[in-house]
Amino acid sequence: MAIGGGHGLAATLRAVRTYTDAVTAVVSVADDGGSSGRLREHLHIIPPGDLRMCLVALAEPGSLLATAFEQRFTEEELAGHSLGNLVLAGLMDAADDPVAALDEACRLLGVQGRVLPTTTEAVALKAEADGGPVVGQVAVGATEHIRAVSLVPDDPPATPSAVEALAGADQIVLGPGSLFTSVLAAVAVPGIRDAVNASSAQRIYVCNLRPQDPETASFDVAMHVAALLAHGVQIDRVVCDSYAIALGEPSVPVVDVALSRPNGLAHDPARLAETLSDLLGGCPGGHGCPSVDVPLMCGGRDGWTGREQCARPQTTTRRRIEAREQ
Repeated sequence: MAIGGGHGLAATLRAVRTYTDAVTAVVSVADDGGSSGRLREHLHIIPPGDLRMCLVALAEPGSLLATAFEQRFTEEELAGHSLGNLVLAGLMDAADDPVAALDEACRLLGVQGRVLPTTTEAVALKAEADGGPVVGQVAVGATEHIRAVSLVPDDPPATPSAVEALAGADQIVLGPGSLFTSVLAAVAVPGIRDAVNASSAQRIYVCNLRPQDPETASFDVAMHVAALLAHGVQIDRVVCDSYAIALGEPSVPVVDVALSRPNGLAHDPARLAETLSDLLGGCPGGHGCPSVDVPLMCGGRDGWTGREQCARPQTTTRRRIEAREQ
């Protein structure tokens, strides 16, 4: 299971699909910008853009249709729209059911798994910030000093199939992605948040590689974790790369590994997949080995000092050296 929105969620899906075929994406539907914003306003549908990116991330490798889904028109009335957004809009209209439309899109693209909206109701993202309340995802993303986010209306029904999938999951991955406008926007649906908290799955937060101005300007990993907890979201571990973002003192166990692509601008799917799959295999340090009861976590990197450590305490350090030398 992966929860969030935007390019960050797509990166997680590309990673997760390498170690399991049973992937479900639960996607925020608060977007009100660009093509998605225009389509939701004119056609009264849930915004298709983030859903499209997740479908493409999970599509059968080499799919020509998946490539076409990402193509954007540049002229006249269609300018700015991607083909995938328009196809999803047509499927939603024909099926009169967003979930059925997405399932059909999965079939067309050869997706092994499902892509589901957090809710099928029309919602707007609302932020409480130092400068006062802000409504709309685009506006919230351009706001600094955000204290909390919620949805309008504040209690939209969660998509039943998403809640069911969360209940049966072995691993739930939140992020990476914009903290307030993607990750917390997704779990702002009360039924989704409650399902995450009630799940017996391993709950992992993958932190961004850097602060995002102005939304999370000056945020370190600990501040990301604190924001999740303040919004009532329980996680078991945070995965981060402290060479890219400051660690702080997170209140949950930390898996600190080299995660970025060579250009440092995005998460490397292979590295993220290795860490997440190893965590699913039982290693608290993300290396697939059994845990042992000793004082420090994964080589004693500064940060959380709990009682759980992997049986190969220097692996994280070695990974970092190797990654920097490549």
